[in-house]
Amino acid sequence: MSSLLRTFEASILVALFAAGCGRSEQAAETSPDVPADASYLLTAEPQGAAGVAEARQADAEEVTVIGRVGGSPNPFVEGMAAFTIVDPKIPHCAAEEGCPTPWDYCCTKNQLADNMALVKVIDSQGRPVASDARELLGIRGLSVVVVKGESQRDGEGNLTVLAEQIYVKSS
Repeated sequence: MSSLLRTFEASILVALFAAGCGRSEQAAETSPDVPADASYLLTAEPQGAAGVAEARQADAEEVTVIGRVGGSPNPFVEGMAAFTIVDPKIPHCAAEEGCPTPWDYCCTKNQLADNMALVKVIDSQGRPVASDARELLGIRGLSVVVVKGESQRDGEGNLTVLAEQIYVKSS
């Protein structure tokens, strides 16, 4: 079962990497009208957060990671509160660079492999939350988040954070 879950997670990351540049749904750009669920949100920013690249290298089971929502034209996983984040040291694309979806990092795509992580919001029983992360957390593409949770790594070193708490930095 564990290897099946890891294969599923790796498939999600591969699909997000392969999505590439170009026009896509503007869903990642728009803020939801639904208020965020405060039970998953922290009111104060946790200290000592590591960037995604540093967290990928750490052996810790519990991590606090900072990242920017993005990495593909649609960084959100349909049907669950899951999304990808990119290390804040990686510059995102700008509209003046001809990028209609700056959160896809199409101008720095070659840097994504070692600087991206999957975040899955879990409930108190450790199950993935079956809600849209944009609505649950009030986030969108390029939102900066600090995620606290359990780290999981697959055979290729891809990082998944099973998050119980998230702090959304104001833009």
